[in-house]
Amino acid sequence: MSSAEPTLLLALTDDHGAPLAEYFHYPADELLYVRWHGQLNADVVIKGSQQGRNWREAMRYTRVLNDKSDTGGDWREALPWLQYEWLPLALGAGIRAMAYVFSPDRDNRFASQEFINTIRPHMAIELFDDVDTALAWLRTQ
Repeated sequence: MSSAEPTLLLALTDDHGAPLAEYFHYPADELLYVRWHGQLNADVVIKGSQQGRNWREAMRYTRVLNDKSDTGGDWREALPWLQYEWLPLALGAGIRAMAYVFSPDRDNRFASQEFINTIRPHMAIELFDDVDTALAWLRTQ
């Protein structure tokens, strides 16, 4: 992406102060980078996804880098919410592409693959094993 430093918007933590997600904005690239942490479940994914909605009116982003490389856990129960609540709002807000960095955790990967299969008919989305390759792809979107 651009050489400009991203702005850290928020470091979301659980009730015990453990990191759940960090949100960075690259204004010149219209990019929101979400780096997830820890064991994810449906509640965490929904809470974290709702957080991005809070910035859509305040700052422009049309691309999302969804980095789950530092996570585990099965969050499949969030899939209906993501499909029927998050996706229409994201499309309406102008999100046109998502680069998705896989987790090494097997359960997390299954949930991620289901999510991608649901989203792919509606926006450009690709899977990656590392952030640098994901960012390079997003540059072309």
